Amino acid sequence: MAEDESKRDSIKMSTEGCRINNGFVQNEDNLEQDPDPGSSADSLQHGAVGVTGSGEPDFQGVQPYAGMPKEVLFQFSGQARYRVPREVLFWLTVASVLVLIGITIAIIIISPKCLDWWQEGPMYQIYPRSFKDSNKDGNGDLKGIQDKLDYITTLNAKTIWITSFYKSSLKDFRYGIDDFQEIDPIFGTMKDFENLVAAIHNKGLKLIIDFIPNHTSDKHDWFQLSRTRTGKYTDYYIWHDCTRENGTTIPPNNWLSVYGNSSWDFDDVRNQCYFHQFTKEQPDLNFRNPAVQAEIKEIIQFWLAKGVDGFSFDAVKFLLEAKHLRDEIQVNKTQLPDTVTQYSELYHDFTTTQVGMHDIVQSFRQTMDQYSREPGRYRFMGIKTYPESIDRTMLYYGLPFIQEADFPFNSYLTTLDTLSGNKVYEVITSWMENMPEGKWPNWMIGGPDSSRLTSRFGREYVNVMNMLLFTLPGTPITYYGEELGMENILAPNLNESYDMNTLLSKSPMQWENSSNAGFSEASHIWLPISSDYHTVNVEVSTHEYYVTRYLRNVNIIRINNEIIIRGLGKTKNESKKYIYTKMNGLKASIKKILILDDKTKKKAQKNSTVVNANVCVKKEKLFAYTESKIKLRAIFLNKGEGLILQHNTKKLLHHQTAFKDRCFVSNQACYSRVLGILHTMC
Repeated sequence: MAEDESKRDSIKMSTEGCRINNGFVQNEDNLEQDPDPGSSADSLQHGAVGVTGSGEPDFQGVQPYAGMPKEVLFQFSGQARYRVPREVLFWLTVASVLVLIGITIAIIIISPKCLDWWQEGPMYQIYPRSFKDSNKDGNGDLKGIQDKLDYITTLNAKTIWITSFYKSSLKDFRYGIDDFQEIDPIFGTMKDFENLVAAIHNKGLKLIIDFIPNHTSDKHDWFQLSRTRTGKYTDYYIWHDCTRENGTTIPPNNWLSVYGNSSWDFDDVRNQCYFHQFTKEQPDLNFRNPAVQAEIKEIIQFWLAKGVDGFSFDAVKFLLEAKHLRDEIQVNKTQLPDTVTQYSELYHDFTTTQVGMHDIVQSFRQTMDQYSREPGRYRFMGIKTYPESIDRTMLYYGLPFIQEADFPFNSYLTTLDTLSGNKVYEVITSWMENMPEGKWPNWMIGGPDSSRLTSRFGREYVNVMNMLLFTLPGTPITYYGEELGMENILAPNLNESYDMNTLLSKSPMQWENSSNAGFSEASHIWLPISSDYHTVNVEVSTHEYYVTRYLRNVNIIRINNEIIIRGLGKTKNESKKYIYTKMNGLKASIKKILILDDKTKKKAQKNSTVVNANVCVKKEKLFAYTESKIKLRAIFLNKGEGLILQHNTKKLLHHQTAFKDRCFVSNQACYSRVLGILHTMC
């Protein structure tokens, strides 16, 4: 009897139209009322779900309501009016996601590569012995550089390049290294260097240093051990048997030193000759010995661990020599062999750029890449190339899938002794047309081994050449003092020098109009100050319309114009008098007019339209950076003057018939006004 009553209650719950609502309350007011079982409304509301003869509930006519069981939910979700919109929204969402992914991938593909730190801003090269003396010994030092970091930042330089400061016996201006992992006492201590690195990085700057792996000093421990044939050091250098007759050495062949005379010198301890490409105090390392390559790798790692951001590798073309030791060919074959003593009198096919040399350079790159994996800590690699053909220089960029240098340093402008539109045109186009696609150019107009710009061309050309330097696409490199227009000095007699001409551009930095030009408080300094320091110094240039202010403003223009840093360009020269450089690829075009001849006066074309002038240089004064509009008909340019103009273009320059296939590329980038992005689909 009880069992039958239980069954009846169960059936009654099922037929009462889902009064049990899985914990959801449809209407709290109804809970307070005792529903009338006989009312018609209650019958309509709760009796919609019945029990069929098969025992399955009948959902026909039931309206959706909150908290409905899954059986009711499935009943409605299968209806067309609910299913179709849901499927449409689902596929629209999928399509939108795919489109966004496609657009993102396309933007990544067509976007130009972001510029790295060594591409974004200028480099400032310092010869440390001549920059600033902090301890009154007459020699510039590392603390002196640290004291003047604020000045370097005012020039908007992004990278400081310090030449050799390793412990050295001073032969050939510190290129004969006694210890690659020690600071020469003249410059300070390792602690001073570490403090300098930290200070440079705190200023948001980067640091690169010189490294000369080809040779060491004859005072180096490796050479002393090699002389006595001690262990692994026996073959660290290039030794060969030679003949001694009446105190005279007869070398194995006719190979010559860069400085002249035989590149072989006899060693009394080992009783053999050792090879040196430079002076006899600078024996060449044997890079065919794997142990030597391992030592150089450890040195690179040592300085990278100290926080150095990159290296300038010097004299790398001398790393390997031919094994056969055959005589090199004379330039003048009729000259008597015994009279051939100058380096230029031989073709150096067996002592430079040997097979395997680039493999060694690539190994340097691989070592540095190991330290470039940290985000924002890419390690730069540059290579100083001695004067050689442009095609050989370009090989230092590496191959399409094998990287070597980020760029070989471009010193071709430093070799010019006279200025003309033709000469500057040839230097620029030679580099840009031969540079491998996708690589980055660089430009320099001075250096420690070349004559000062002012002494080569005259003071009136300092501004216009710096304008050229900072408005060419790529990385500009300024040698200390060039921003002031410093001149060469008369070279004194120094026992430590082998090439007196290289002293001319190494005079101490001229900071102010005081004793020793503010370089040092010592009674005697290692090189004399140039005689013009009263009027050519940092203090004067800061307060007057002078070169430093000009350089700073031109650099601001460069920073604010992607057209200059990236893009396409066409360089033109006319009548050997001036040079045009036009660059485009963004919203506007840049036209640059430089007067490089003393008899030329350039008047703007009569049909010139009104343009937007960024900067106008008149001799040594710089009109303030402006966006005002001017009439070109009112402008005359004389010797050493330049003009940078910006104007809108309806059609990209390289799409115009006159310039098609005649433009060079540094880092191609065009601007989309619709999307507001840079792209490479130019």
